[in-house]
Amino acid sequence: MQISLTHRLSYKQASLTVLVAFILGTLLSIIQVGIDYVSEDASIDREIQALLDTSYNPASRIAYNIDAELAQELVAGLLRSPAVIDASIISTDSSLMAHASRPASVSQYRFISDYLFGARRQFERMLLIDRAPEEKLGSLRIEVDTYAFGSNFLRRSMLTIMTGFARTLLLSLILLILFYFMLTKPLIEVVKALSSRNVNRPNAAPLPCPPGHEHDEIGTLVAVANQQLISIDDEIKQRKNAEQRLNQSLLELESAVAQRTTELKATNARLLKSNHELEHAQQQALQTAHSRASFLANMSHEIRTPLNGLLGMLSLALDTPSNSEQQQQLSIAHHSGKVLVDLLNDILDLSKFESGQLQLEHISFDLRALVEDKASLLSQNASPGVELTCLIDPELPAEVFGDPTRVGQVISNLISNALKFTRFGRVDVRVRPAGADIEFIVRDTGIGITEDAYELIFEPFAQADAGITRQYGGTGLGLALSRHLCEIMQGQLNLQSKLGFGSEFTARLPLKASAPPTVYQPLNGKVISLTSVSSGLNEMLKVLLPHWGLEYQRLDTDASLLGQTADIVISDCPECLYSTRLNCQAPILLVTAYGSFLAPEQAKSLAPLEQLARPLPQKVLRHALERHFNTQPRALINRPEQSAETDYKACVLLVEDNPVNQLVAKGMLIKLGYKVIIANDGEHALKQLNEHAIDIVLMDCNMPIMDGYEASRRIRQSGLYLNLPIIALTANALSEERQNCKAAGMDDYLAKPFTREELITVLENGLNNRA
Repeated sequence: MQISLTHRLSYKQASLTVLVAFILGTLLSIIQVGIDYVSEDASIDREIQALLDTSYNPASRIAYNIDAELAQELVAGLLRSPAVIDASIISTDSSLMAHASRPASVSQYRFISDYLFGARRQFERMLLIDRAPEEKLGSLRIEVDTYAFGSNFLRRSMLTIMTGFARTLLLSLILLILFYFMLTKPLIEVVKALSSRNVNRPNAAPLPCPPGHEHDEIGTLVAVANQQLISIDDEIKQRKNAEQRLNQSLLELESAVAQRTTELKATNARLLKSNHELEHAQQQALQTAHSRASFLANMSHEIRTPLNGLLGMLSLALDTPSNSEQQQQLSIAHHSGKVLVDLLNDILDLSKFESGQLQLEHISFDLRALVEDKASLLSQNASPGVELTCLIDPELPAEVFGDPTRVGQVISNLISNALKFTRFGRVDVRVRPAGADIEFIVRDTGIGITEDAYELIFEPFAQADAGITRQYGGTGLGLALSRHLCEIMQGQLNLQSKLGFGSEFTARLPLKASAPPTVYQPLNGKVISLTSVSSGLNEMLKVLLPHWGLEYQRLDTDASLLGQTADIVISDCPECLYSTRLNCQAPILLVTAYGSFLAPEQAKSLAPLEQLARPLPQKVLRHALERHFNTQPRALINRPEQSAETDYKACVLLVEDNPVNQLVAKGMLIKLGYKVIIANDGEHALKQLNEHAIDIVLMDCNMPIMDGYEASRRIRQSGLYLNLPIIALTANALSEERQNCKAAGMDDYLAKPFTREELITVLENGLNNRA
């Protein structure tokens, strides 16, 4: 193996040594030259001073005697010094007594000397005599060319540097030879011996050690290499034996693989047959699911259509004059119809979960109003001894983003469940912000649940035990649907309960705020409540009233107001108001269940008195307080105003094929102040549009001759009614129905059966968007 000179270790070691020696030699030479420079610089001044000392006495006598001839000889003699180029003796009157000069030396290296020592130096000494030391006779002036000294210094410096460089070269050559014979040559012999060995052929002969290196690093390297070679030879022998055994094992494995391949082919054939059977079963299951979805859609349409007529007629009947017994009977029938609608919605939503078809909306809505509306609607389910209270944090955002329908279902099911199993005490609905989420807590004082039944109650059509169904009723769908809805909305539903001590359901949903909390103008005054300390009304008032700037004080229901000053009295105890009125003339707000309102004669005897239904919404309480604190009372919101004008608000085209539904919708619209044009199908609707000035269209979807989808498409395609609002009326509650309506050109969607409030909302939204 050949190694170039520059790659040999001896060359590298010699080069490094020479480099170090050269650097050190150069530094030492520079130091020596520097010392010589300092000495030479000082010697110039010493030699010239010595020359002045020698010429001083003769020059003094010459100046004293004023002998010009001797003076000239003296200065001429000074020029014999190689360094002196100008000499003169000057008398006391500054005139030259004698002067001599010659040119300076010329050399190509003179600039170095001039840089180091200066080009010229001048020396001058005053001439005096010993007899009269105070009498000045003149001065002796000499100018020196420093090159006479600098040239000698340059020669010495060059010699010093050259000899140092020569010593370095000589040292490098000697080291190169020594390193070669002591290090490189033995290593080359070891490398040649190693490269000549064949690793694939074991060889027990050891590597030879170069003579004279048995006990140094090279000898140690050879010994270690011999040990490694022996190990390699042993490993090669072992590998050959293992390779022989591996080849034998491979032959056996090939035989086993061939046998297993035959078995796998038979197994694959059976699997293929099973897969075909599974695919056939899956297709049958998909067909069954599709048939079930179609069946649910048709059943939803068929059930909702008569329900819409039933609830609509009951709603119209409730608005007509009748005695209290008839009103109660109609209210019970109307509520029972709504229970059927809720049950139908739960069954449909549960089927959507199973088929994966449930879709969520993401719109802005008023969460406070939604919770309070649901609580008010379900309050009639509360037992006489149960107080239902909505405790909503004042810092709750005015509006949030989410699906109001699904959130409303969760709230309705939790409140309905709490009221169902509570006979005495309280049911509290708490809503508050919880970080980036909204937390809903429904707490009751009902029968409670054992821990081992926690998971069971969240299963569809299941309750804690069989006796509950017999005693309290119910289908067992509400809690199961609520948990599914919370999960699909990326939230969670938790339960804490103890048997006999009530339950607490906590739903946490990620509803982002779309509007900041409502800020009211502060009110000034004092409010006294006559409630028990454990009542829900007291808990609501002690939070809200100070937040609105009012002073709040609670007294027991049997307390006397004699000596008390109050601007308004609030109570949930009708019986205690008679004694209260004797000692207080302030307005009274009575908060009680709608069925417990005082008769007009009793209310008149307690005037000024205003009765508010429980659960008490925050806006209703706020407006009631504003009416009493302000000089100009304000009417409650969300109540349709009866216009004294004979003109109608707008002209509505009602497209509906069912006569009962026509009567229901027409009755609602007329009472709301709208003019109604009726069409029995889509084709009839197109004719009515050409004959009348229509402001908004209520379009049923499923009709003979021409359905609502086709009619809506033709209205939009005509180009004459691009801004005409079209509201879909359908009994199909499946999620794809809303998409089909939008695809046909409809602006909004109203599912049957609908309430008057829902009808008002869609009509106002449609007309406002058109404006």
